[in-house]
Amino acid sequence: MKWEVNSRELIHKFPSNDLRLGTQLVVYTGQTAYFVKGGKVLDTFEAGTYTIKTENIPLLNKLINLPFGGDSPFQAEVWFVNHLAVLDSKWGTPVPIQLEDPKYEIIVPVRAFGQFGLRVSDPRILIENLAGNMASFTVSKIESYFKGIMMSRFNNLLSDKMTNDGISILNLNSHLNDLSEYTTQMLQPEFNKYGIGLENFYIMSINVPEDDPSYIKLKEAKEQMAKLKIMGQELYQADRSFNVMERAAANEGAIGGAIGVGMGMTAGAGVGGQMNGLMGQNLNTQMPPALPQAANYFVAVNGQQQGPFDFNTVCNYIFQSQIQPDTLAWKSGLPNWVAISTMAEFADKFASVPPPLPPLS
Repeated sequence: MKWEVNSRELIHKFPSNDLRLGTQLVVYTGQTAYFVKGGKVLDTFEAGTYTIKTENIPLLNKLINLPFGGDSPFQAEVWFVNHLAVLDSKWGTPVPIQLEDPKYEIIVPVRAFGQFGLRVSDPRILIENLAGNMASFTVSKIESYFKGIMMSRFNNLLSDKMTNDGISILNLNSHLNDLSEYTTQMLQPEFNKYGIGLENFYIMSINVPEDDPSYIKLKEAKEQMAKLKIMGQELYQADRSFNVMERAAANEGAIGGAIGVGMGMTAGAGVGGQMNGLMGQNLNTQMPPALPQAANYFVAVNGQQQGPFDFNTVCNYIFQSQIQPDTLAWKSGLPNWVAISTMAEFADKFASVPPPLPPLS
């Protein structure tokens, strides 16, 4: 009896269990043959040609007490195990997995694809725990058994590796080798429990839909960060001030036009100051530029939210009587909107506001 190995078959049960002493057993290179009785793996035969006799099946002989020199049939199973590595098994995420970018904290759906290789590492465990009484145990069985485990663990492993190493989703494909080695190492124990050795687990590609809104938002965040690094804090803040000015000028409401004009004046002055500061810094390195004012304040006019404004802009609107003591305002850290005159930084500004003009005669 013998088995012509099939590259996709890991375990093959010889079709007859009606055996006799004197039967010839042929085990090819890359195979091992096992005598099995009652689901228990007994005698082992490595590569070679054997004539079955009581001396070379001691465990089976002890179990069924074969007559010495007899040729009567006896009941036992012979299992052939293929030890050659199978390296072309494919895997892929059936649905997109949600990953949070560790640099920009934006969640993006991604899909991953690759292949993995395996080989039988402990035939006894595999036969007793997975093969059972099946006549054949193929690679496709392994793929179906472990697919859920692999994908569940892969999602967590990829997320952990990205977080620990600070890898952005935008740069995942430049780290595929490291990610593949890490995933292989972490998945191996899951396979070893069933007598399977995981040779490798390659990640061939990680794909993100280009038109996904979260992916577009992630790319914009990266562009803003790159812009900040190139321009420097001062020029970047100036550029942001122009954007704020344009948005405020476009607001509609009772003071929309006035705030638009005021915003143009104050933002322009602020930008001019920033640019002058930069020029002064270039001409005289002993004179540092003024710190930019953060646009942290919002005000409510006729039920419409206006802002964000920096501290100096709000003071200017108070001086122009465009913002009153009872105008509702909010800044980061406050749980609710409050009257602006109750904010400590603006409480004394209303005392310096000029009285309203007298009525025209």
